[in-house]
Amino acid sequence: MTDPIANYLTLLRNALQAKQQKVDIPSSKLLVEISKLLKEEGYINNFKVTEEGIKTILRVYLKYGSKGEQVISGLQRVSRPGCRVYSSCKSVPRVLGGLGISILTTPKGILSGAQARRQRVGGEILCNVW
Repeated sequence: MTDPIANYLTLLRNALQAKQQKVDIPSSKLLVEISKLLKEEGYINNFKVTEEGIKTILRVYLKYGSKGEQVISGLQRVSRPGCRVYSSCKSVPRVLGGLGISILTTPKGILSGAQARRQRVGGEILCNVW
């Protein structure tokens, strides 16, 4: 697998379309940090890292509204292995005028766009969620 973040976003997108309650994803430290940020921002219910043999699995519990509508309506990969996208603290993009979040990898760790602006730090824009 050349792009685990794109795989993560695709598996989440497919599970949301199929109205599944949880989805299992091959785990990495970066994906755990992204899941932690999504939980803090209220886009997913919970996540758990489990070991099955020699593989570690990231189990993400998805969140739906009271009538079964998706909390996450869109996921977009911004920076790709072939074309990296970086941003300074002043030019971190706002997703849908502040209704969504952008996820950045910075020297201070994985942060949302609002956190990066508050801490005045820039970095690579991994993805947008709305």
